[in-house]
Amino acid sequence: QVQLVESGGGLVQPGGSLRLSCAASGSGFSKHFMGWYRQAPGKQRELVSSILSTGITNYADSVKGRFTISRDNAKNTVYLQMNSLKPEDTAVYYCNAVVGIYRNTYWGQGTQVTVSS
Repeated sequence: QVQLVESGGGLVQPGGSLRLSCAASGSGFSKHFMGWYRQAPGKQRELVSSILSTGITNYADSVKGRFTISRDNAKNTVYLQMNSLKPEDTAVYYCNAVVGIYRNTYWGQGTQVTVSS
């Protein structure tokens, strides 16, 4: 069982920055596939960024060059640095972990990001 706890959301003006954190419980974090998803009102949840155990990263086209995902395996934590935020980045952001050979999937509770002047 893995528990994920996100933090770092909030209200920011367009062009501003936020850093989201996701702390994971349990062992074996360094082997987990970790991802950040977001869901805006009336829209489907979408993958924003992911990072493999190898450190290979992936980004949605809409955030490339603005967002950076990273992980600190010593702290069991994955981060999402979000720069040059736009109003269209407003959403609830969810941390996701895919664990083990059976690819069990876990979700955090979500953290609200609002980009508005």
